[in-house]
Amino acid sequence: MGGLGLGLAIARQIIEAHGGSINAASAGEGQGATFTVQLPLMSASNLDTPDDSNCQTLSIEKLRVVVVDDEADSLELVKVLLEQEGAFVKEVLSPIKALPLLATAKFDLLISDIGMPDMDGYTFIHQVRHLLPQFNREIPAIALTAFVGETNQRQILAAGFQAHLAKPIEPQQLLDAIASVIA
Repeated sequence: MGGLGLGLAIARQIIEAHGGSINAASAGEGQGATFTVQLPLMSASNLDTPDDSNCQTLSIEKLRVVVVDDEADSLELVKVLLEQEGAFVKEVLSPIKALPLLATAKFDLLISDIGMPDMDGYTFIHQVRHLLPQFNREIPAIALTAFVGETNQRQILAAGFQAHLAKPIEPQQLLDAIASVIA
């Protein structure tokens, strides 16, 4: 039986990205749980005013993105974030399933986990970099990983990724990383 870990972390990130908060409480095991979500109300006068604090410099609207992650919750979070920005997202739970897709259809961006059971992200990006030139050999790639630190970052960049983000991801950091590798 699993806990609330990743699902609650993802919910918290989405809610906090909208200026809200989430709390969980329980009377004990087998007693259920109560989740309290608080979101700010937006006044009608603010609806037409752009929020400059959350503007990114590059639009990802219509960007074709492949996201590869063996964790369904993490995959869904990235998909929701990118689709809210107008990107077209193809989610894949395995690098083995992603390789034929990348070898037959053109994409603008690859976002991949590093620690996956059937093929790690290092092997995966190595194989992507050896695809035929007309497909996705040179695709900009961002690694998502729980492996943080300077040594891991150097290894990820040396393997063929252009950026590295630690999990759980922060939505604005992901958008900033996309802007930096696409620009």
